Amino acid sequence: MSKANKRIPVTEERWKELNELKEAGQTYDELLEGLIKERNRRQLADRAQEVREAETEELTPLDEL
Repeated sequence: MSKANKRIPVTEERWKELNELKEAGQTYDELLEGLIKERNRRQLADRAQEVREAETEELTPLDEL
């Protein structure tokens, strides 16, 4: 994977919020990677909850896939 640097324009307010989230020694790339992973995990957990709450009739049995 290439280590090309990209610039992402953000407002001053967003920059301050990101800076508050960033830990000492952590790069912004690492911070963003962690935020993306957290979002993906949350989406997966939300989807799993939706499946648990779904009516049985709405679900397709695995042997029919």
